[in-house]
Formats: sequence, C-alpha cells, structure tokens
Amino acid sequence: MTFRTAPLYARGVSRPSTPERSPDHSPTFGLLLGLIITLSAVVAYFVYTSWQVSGLRKLQTEMVDRNRKDSLQLLRIQNDLNSLAVAMRDMVSGDEPYPLTAWSAQFQRIRTDLDDAIRLESGLAAASRTPDQAAFLTSSFIQFWDAVDRVFALARDGKEKEAREQIQLSLQERQAALSTAVARALVQNTENEEQAGQRIVQIYDRVQFQVYIFLAATLLAILLSSLSIMRWNRRLFARLAEISERRSELAQKLIATQESTLRYISRELHDEFGQVLTAVGSMLRRAGTHAPEGSTLRADLQEVLETVQETLENVRSLSQALHPVMLDEAGLESTLDWYIPTVERQTGIAISYKKQGEPFAVDGEAGVHIYRVLQEALNNVARHAGTKQAWVRLRFLPDALELDVEDHGVGFESPNRRGIGLVAMRERSELMGGRISFTRPAEGGTLMHLAIPREKAEFYGKEDHSLAGG
Repeated sequence: MTFRTAPLYARGVSRPSTPERSPDHSPTFGLLLGLIITLSAVVAYFVYTSWQVSGLRKLQTEMVDRNRKDSLQLLRIQNDLNSLAVAMRDMVSGDEPYPLTAWSAQFQRIRTDLDDAIRLESGLAAASRTPDQAAFLTSSFIQFWDAVDRVFALARDGKEKEAREQIQLSLQERQAALSTAVARALVQNTENEEQAGQRIVQIYDRVQFQVYIFLAATLLAILLSSLSIMRWNRRLFARLAEISERRSELAQKLIATQESTLRYISRELHDEFGQVLTAVGSMLRRAGTHAPEGSTLRADLQEVLETVQETLENVRSLSQALHPVMLDEAGLESTLDWYIPTVERQTGIAISYKKQGEPFAVDGEAGVHIYRVLQEALNNVARHAGTKQAWVRLRFLPDALELDVEDHGVGFESPNRRGIGLVAMRERSELMGGRISFTRPAEGGTLMHLAIPREKAEFYGKEDHSLAGG
C-alpha cells in the first residue's frame, strides 16, 4: 500500500509569492542630516550669542563704566575750579584783611588735587577724546597755573594792586574757560553714555530677534524630524502589521496542512492497515482450525495471530495519536476523557483531571488546536518536568474556555524560550483568538494556562473549513 499525500498547494496552502522589494529606504540618512543641521545651528547660534555678549560686556566695561569714572573725575575738576573761582572772588573783592599771599596755601592744595584729578581723567578719557582736545585742556591748565604763579610773585613783591588786576584780567577768564571746557567734556560724556545705552539696547534687540529666529528654526527642525519619524513609524508599523498578518496566515495554513496530513495518514492506517491486519487475523484463525490439535503448526499459527493482534492494536494507537477519530465523532470533551488515561498508561504519570462549568459543544477546528496544546503540554511534562504527577483542569466558563496543565517539576529556565513545541502552542492559541501563558506556581514547576473566547471556541472554523484540508 502506498500513502497518497496531496500536494500542499492543492490542500488550501497558496503558493508563496515572491515578495516585492520595498521602495522605501532607511530614514537614517535624513534623520542624521537633520541632526547635523540642528547641531550646526545650535553651535552657530552659541558662537554668535557669545560674540554679542562679549561685545556687550566690552561696551559696558570700556565705555559706560569708563565714562562714569571719567565724569566723576571731571566733576572733581569742576569742583576744584569752582573753589578757585570762589577764592579769586574773595581775593579781588578787598573785603578780606589778608594779603594775597595768604591764599597761596589754598591754591597749592587745590593745584595738587587738580593735578591728580587731571592725571586720572586723562587716562580714562584717552579713548573718547581727540588728541587736540586733550592737548588743549592740558595747555590751558598749564597756562592757568603759570598765570597764578605770576600773580603770587607780584603779591610777594608787594604789588597787590597789580596782582588783583591780573586776577581780574587773566585768572578769572582762564578759570571760566577751563570750567567751560570741563562742562563741555561732561556733556560729551553724557552723550557718549546715551549713545552706549542705545547701542546696548540695539544689541539686546538684535540678540532677542536672533533668539526668536533660532527658536523658530529649532522648532521647525523638531517638527520636520518628528513628522519624518512619524511617517517612517507609520510605514514601519504598517509593514510589520502586513508581515504579521502574512505570518499568521501562513502559520494557519501550515498548521491546517499538518492536521490534514495527519488526518489522512491516520485514516489510511486505521482503514487500510487495520482492514489488512483484521483480514490476516481472520485467515490465521481459519487456518488454525484446520491444523491438527497439539501440532507445531497450530502453535505457530497461534503465535503469529497474537503478533498480528498486537500489531493491529499498535496501528490503532498510532492512528489515534496522529489524529483521534473521536474528535470528529464525539467531540473534545469525550476525546480528553479517553486521551488522559491513555497518557497515564503510556508515561506512568498520575494525572488529576478535573472539569468545571456547564460543558458546551466545541468547534472541530478549535477542538483540534486545544487537543494539540494539551498533547504538547503533557509531552513536556513527561520529557522535561522530572515528576510523576500532573494536574489538568478544563473550565467551561460563560464567556471563555480555559485549559490548565500544571506540574511541580523542575520548571522552565525561561518561560519565553523558543522551543518549536512552545512556538506551535502559541501559534495555535493566536489562531483561536486566545492567549496562552506559562508561569511558575508557588510549589514550583510550570503552569500552562490557555484561555479562548467562547465565541471562538464554539464557532471557530465554521465559516472556512478549507483550512482543514477538505
């Protein structure tokens, strides 16, 4: 006898199409370019801002602060000139009974203070005053003190009247000219300070405007990058959803093809091999009746008959293991009632089987998946758990069907490991729209929990039975 397995494409599995090359390219280059542009803008703005702040600091330090210090020295000079003016008024008024030489010490003290103030002021005003202006102010003071010296020289020679005339004709005019020059310098400092204030305001406005431009450019770059990332993420997730859908469809068809093939082989074993072995057994019985009683031939025929019977039982067991006919004829509940004691006899594991809730009819396709999940779970207990006891619980709930397989053996090193059996169990649970989990009970070992929505368990596969292979 020859097994006739239909080609996969004839059993509902479509021929895999050649995937089209995606026209999309990686967004890495575009995102990297955007990052480089953004960082360059940040660095450029940092350099520009640092330059502007440095210029502002220089302006405040070198111009504003110097102007203020220079103004203080000019006010000091102006105050000394006013003191000289008061002294010269007293000297020419004649109201004082003192000779002119009595004011010599006061003039010397004022001259010392003026020299110091002029020295400090000339250092502060060197950048804001032209050389002609500085030379004029210096020469004016020199001429003024020369005139003062001549006045006191006349006074010491007893020429008080001539000395007073020199004060009126020369010193007071020179003092007024010096006061005017100092006042003009104060006005110029005030104007320079106002101009510096305006430049500071302009710098602040320019920096503020650049801040707005930078923020707008940064926000634009962030917006463009975000839109690009969102666009690529949308494409990526759409692609992943498409791949996941194709993978799920392929897994569904492969599992359906596997079940169809197992069902086909099971039927061939049960029907064809079973019938042949049954016929052989009948012929051996008839042949045994014609053999003499107590003969060697009769004993040999009986031994062959027992071998044939044992082989027939093994073929039937193998047929049931490949695809229990009971699933198609009696449903999931009756199949599990038969299967669990069979596993106990074959493996020597004591299985506590418990059913809860009001049973309902389970769809054939869902029943096959549940049976395979239980089969794989019990195989794992027998092969890997290292224990001789297990618990199986089947719960018929109002809104779901749940299956638990628990053992207190060594357990999984990692519940998420990628064994082919566990992958198949997860695929079958997803095909039923359910969920499967592997946890570690408090007593140790492994607890497999499968939950399937009732509408999937009752109606799964009723709309498209072609997935089962026909």
